Amino acid sequence: MDLLNPYYLQIVMFFIINAIMGISIYFTLSSGQLSLGAAGFMSVGAYVGALLSLKAELPIVVGIIVGGLVASLVAVVIGLPTTRLRGLYLAIATLGFGEVVRVVFLNLDVTNGALGLSGIPSIPQELTNYAYEFDLDGLMGIDAVTWGNLMAIIILFIILAITIAFCVRINNSRVGRAFAAIKADDHAAELMGINVVYYKMMAFIIGAFIAGIGGGLYAHVTNFINPTDFSYHKVVQILLFPVFGGSNVVWGSVLGSFILTLLPEVLRFLSDYRDIIYGALLVILMAVRPDGILTESMVDRISRKLGFKKAPYIPETQVLTERFEAYKRKQAESKE
Repeated sequence: MDLLNPYYLQIVMFFIINAIMGISIYFTLSSGQLSLGAAGFMSVGAYVGALLSLKAELPIVVGIIVGGLVASLVAVVIGLPTTRLRGLYLAIATLGFGEVVRVVFLNLDVTNGALGLSGIPSIPQELTNYAYEFDLDGLMGIDAVTWGNLMAIIILFIILAITIAFCVRINNSRVGRAFAAIKADDHAAELMGINVVYYKMMAFIIGAFIAGIGGGLYAHVTNFINPTDFSYHKVVQILLFPVFGGSNVVWGSVLGSFILTLLPEVLRFLSDYRDIIYGALLVILMAVRPDGILTESMVDRISRKLGFKKAPYIPETQVLTERFEAYKRKQAESKE
């Protein structure tokens, strides 16, 4: 079966991991923060998870979860000073953090420096062993290795589904409304009684945890990680997932990761011009649809057609503008 080619299955795994990474940066974008630290948090989760499963011989699941928790703890330390910054200042600070983390891993003996970590326990390989153990080899004409890859994809899809469900739940809660208010106008949100720093910090930590989980999954799918895997190019790649697909909705990160993971493979026969075509498509999209392919109104219409009833779509900026104007009128009247 050509569709079950190990190469294709690996691309599907990378798509799912990329989608998780895109959602991690979506959280900070949803609260109006341009953070470029996702690759740094991803590297923390990848190295912590890999070291725990490789050196300490802990279960892969434990390593991945601990990696996510350590990434979120690092986010607390980094976020305390940086979440008070705005715009390019925050972007530069978090980009610097990612570079510092990369250099640290590059010079530590425990991480094997520039040589990277190899022989990391593999999720597909572990599941392949289970396939042999339960006599799945040859079942339905599929060998045990392919069964291992398929089960790995199912597990990754479940993790992605849980992450998306969590995002949707957050967006429909008071926390999500606070994020939207801060993104639209953090000054107006603060005047309405929203603790801007608290909610920015929350979004920053949640995004770091998801990035740490994504890093742990990446390490245990590729079997090998190197500090160069989390360089500036990785930062740009992760940022492009929500920007390309739509930064205002969680599904935009999923769509963007799908397109940008598949596009290089589709254009592989144009290897000499692939980067030019890739860049040109991005420029055209940003010129035609600066908010990305998916928008809130589009997702709302699709949800209604699928039978998921939601509240009428009202642009968040319109709501905040009306409230802020009402607040200013009230202030003006009180002065008179």
